[in-house]
Amino acid sequence: MSKDFHIPRMAELVAEGKSPDILFWVGCAGSYDARAQKVSLAMARILHEVGMNYAILGAEEQCTGDPARRAGNEFIFQMSALQNIEVLNGYEIKKIVTTCPHCFNTLKNEYPALGGNYEVIHHTQLLQELINDGRIKMKEGGSFKGKKITYHDSCYLGRVNGVYEAPRKVLETLDAELVEMKRCRTNGLCCGAGGAQMWKEDEPGDKRINIERTEEALATNAGVVAVNCPFCLTMMSDGIKAKEKQEDVMVYDLAELIVNNL
Repeated sequence: MSKDFHIPRMAELVAEGKSPDILFWVGCAGSYDARAQKVSLAMARILHEVGMNYAILGAEEQCTGDPARRAGNEFIFQMSALQNIEVLNGYEIKKIVTTCPHCFNTLKNEYPALGGNYEVIHHTQLLQELINDGRIKMKEGGSFKGKKITYHDSCYLGRVNGVYEAPRKVLETLDAELVEMKRCRTNGLCCGAGGAQMWKEDEPGDKRINIERTEEALATNAGVVAVNCPFCLTMMSDGIKAKEKQEDVMVYDLAELIVNNL
């Protein structure tokens, strides 16, 4: 697999008179958080390897405004959203893929009211499509063969948008054993970061939500916790560290699991 590859920016393609089939919306976490950057790179590498015609906005991408709206600041949400919509519509973007369920939900369900109408898919859905079409080919007996993996449903992909099967179908291609947590699918438990909780202090209580969720993950005896969201990645990783299990249990995004087995 080629080590060096170029991630095209929208402005570059337009300058060459080209347009991509799909825009990869990287998101704030995917751009600035060191751990989530690895997921963005894994996804970009997959898109590159399958020969997909894609681009990113780069510096022209702003926060979707999701955290502002969840925290109650509608003014900042609309300012961010309208600025993004102006850029997206200016480039005549039709289809968007993102690795963040929060961006996915906001772009898909909340931008149309402000004039931003796009086909938006989450990266787990795109990965499933690419696997089904035979464009992603997995190594025989990859690094996760026979290992136990548990999958954490993020709120915005699962309960809010009803996407449960695509991520699980992607995991099935790894030849690993998928073990479900006590609370999963429609009954899944939040990692503790959604709804702008990521940016505020804990409220009084006996236990942090991510610790509760981590205990459910550890109860499955899985060696890998698979996630599909940068917030969940942070919260589950923090929970595993708090339990001092980081030597035994790894937390990965689905894109990372796939890219390791291409």
